[in-house]
Amino acid sequence: MFKSKFGSFPKFYVRAPGRVNIIEQDMLIAVEPVKTYTLHLANTNPLYPDFSTSTTDVQIDKSKPLWHNYFLCGFKGVQEHFGLSNPTGMNCLVDGNVPPSSGLSSSSALVCCAGLVTLTVLGMKLSKVELAEICTKSERYIGTEGGGMDQSISFLAEEGTAKLIEFNPLRATDVKLPSGAVFVIANSCVEMNKAATSHFNIRVMECRLAAKLLAKHKSLPWDKVLRLEEVQAQLGISLEEMLLVTDATLHPEPYSPEEICRCLGISLEELRTQILSPNTRDVTVFKLYQRAKHVYSEAARVLQFRKVCEDSPEDAVAQLGELMNQSHRSCRDLYECSCPELDQLVDTCRAVKILSQDMSCRQKRMGSRTRPPHEAPTPTGLSGMTSLEITRWASSTSSRSCSSLPARYTRQSRESAQEQTTPIKLFSELSTVQIKCE
Repeated sequence: MFKSKFGSFPKFYVRAPGRVNIIEQDMLIAVEPVKTYTLHLANTNPLYPDFSTSTTDVQIDKSKPLWHNYFLCGFKGVQEHFGLSNPTGMNCLVDGNVPPSSGLSSSSALVCCAGLVTLTVLGMKLSKVELAEICTKSERYIGTEGGGMDQSISFLAEEGTAKLIEFNPLRATDVKLPSGAVFVIANSCVEMNKAATSHFNIRVMECRLAAKLLAKHKSLPWDKVLRLEEVQAQLGISLEEMLLVTDATLHPEPYSPEEICRCLGISLEELRTQILSPNTRDVTVFKLYQRAKHVYSEAARVLQFRKVCEDSPEDAVAQLGELMNQSHRSCRDLYECSCPELDQLVDTCRAVKILSQDMSCRQKRMGSRTRPPHEAPTPTGLSGMTSLEITRWASSTSSRSCSSLPARYTRQSRESAQEQTTPIKLFSELSTVQIKCE
């Protein structure tokens, strides 16, 4: 197909996984450097049209999250890192096999793949950590205020181990999973376009505002605080203690912009222009208490999960399952990033004695960690075990691909599909994770 598109053959190929590489599903890009200043992008999927632009004037339209914009994010990130004004052009053919907008971190995989392509074409060198950090920042060109988990695991994943990803500085620690468990990857087949809505950024802004109010209450320099983790670090206390501080400081009732301004001593104009993102400036309700409770409790579960894996008690699988159940409930009730279809899938799995379940990628109604509908099909990803990242599933358990079902179908047909599929043979792509004893 590359030959038919460009009349030549690619000089090299680049792969980048999503957050979990379970069945060799990767983003793949075939690349040919050219002696012009034109970037030609094509896709093996005819739903995603070809695109060309000048490498000297890369423009990313935030209002239209088309698939090629994610490639441009990675390209522009590397270009700007090295301060290049006229990088060489290239012909690129993108391929992938992930269902659209399914919460699999495919947009980040495309950004990472594009960054690696650009780095290779330019003949430059960076460490995996450096490239992950560049791709994390550059994906924000599309308008989503994302973190760095997706990009980090895409570059730092290793076969046969889960990874605990930590930031400031970025680092990845191996976490050995228990041998007596099977992780079932399932897809609720609910699609959500995170870049085309404000849901994702609203959650980011709610966490940011919660961090600022907590910092203000504790007499910290709140105007410089952006993340809840920063408040904990500056106070030097445990996650459990931060949960107590949250209970004592924030109220469960939603905050209005006016109340937030009174708490911080700023004007509405300052709130909208200096703190909120462009697509959250008209939001009238912010649930700060719930978001902070979720973040701190989820972070605590990550550390508990790692400890159980390290200690390997006899009931390790049951303990991990309960942690994942807690994570699902927190995502559903506190972070409000689930949907009825996913909750039903969870209930179905638990009804047949699967020990636990947890969401992947906060995909659900709020659409966190999903791929826009015009983005190329890209690799699978997972944040099932809270924030621990599984990079390979070493199990012979067979699975059924969601590609056998229509991309969009009615609730009735979705429920019928669930009834006809046993939990251990759910869909190979995912929105929910379960642990089961063998």
